Amino acid sequence: MKTAVGIKIIKTVEEMKDFVREERKSCRTVGFVPTMGFLHEGHLTLIKKAKEQNDTVILSIFVNPTQFGPNEDFEKYPRDEQRDLTLAAKEGVDVVFLPSVDEMYPTFPTTKLTAIDRTNVLCGKSRPGHFDGVVTVLSKLFHITMPDKAYFGLKDAQQVAVTKGLVEDYFFPIEIIGVETVREEDGLAKSSRNVYLTEKEREQAPHLYESLRQAITLVEQGERNKQKIRESILAHINEHTDGEVDYVDFYRYPSLEEITVLEEKIIIAIAVKFSQARLIDNVILDIEK
Repeated sequence: MKTAVGIKIIKTVEEMKDFVREERKSCRTVGFVPTMGFLHEGHLTLIKKAKEQNDTVILSIFVNPTQFGPNEDFEKYPRDEQRDLTLAAKEGVDVVFLPSVDEMYPTFPTTKLTAIDRTNVLCGKSRPGHFDGVVTVLSKLFHITMPDKAYFGLKDAQQVAVTKGLVEDYFFPIEIIGVETVREEDGLAKSSRNVYLTEKEREQAPHLYESLRQAITLVEQGERNKQKIRESILAHINEHTDGEVDYVDFYRYPSLEEITVLEEKIIIAIAVKFSQARLIDNVILDIEK
């Protein structure tokens, strides 16, 4: 099926599998960009990277109900299918996989995937079951699209870490590509949830990244005391925003193991709650470098 904007849309699992089989017969490499839609520049950067590295690019748009908790925003999650298709066509996506919930979850499952590591920290700590839903839907999508490479934004670095664990555990023949966070000119990480910020909150939100930049400066100056760096981040956010800090955490990356000393590769991650939006951001640092 082709839309008015000239992009091929596939809505069923079997048709998607048939398409990929034909690509394989032609020895074409496949890059896959899984999304929940409401595309922004961060997603478009993933598409560009996939276009650079593959012959064919598949974009999926599917708001996955199994990764939303009982009190989370599944119904409110922003959706704009026509806009998404127009942007995908402009970026040169070859196929958009646009399944329904019934297509992806046609029957009651006979098995269950559970993410047991890298999940009880950061956002996963307050969202029990969230990453079970993530690994479940990604397992389905990976089997359906059979890509050589799959692309994820490092803004959600925990999701990238969990996905790499999934691929390693189950020997998926897929390379996971983490792409640097795409930001607005003022530093705010691009996110579909930014639309929920009030005008005042939008003015304050860039200070999340500014607090992380200050943390980087402290590390570059030789500071290795986690508490001092955490206090710097907290002080900056509390002084410059009305948001409520959910967490400021430090972990080894991508294992997300606890650290007592800043060494090797680490992530400094933050989450801040505003009136209608919870924003996350992070920096990943190689301390030895």
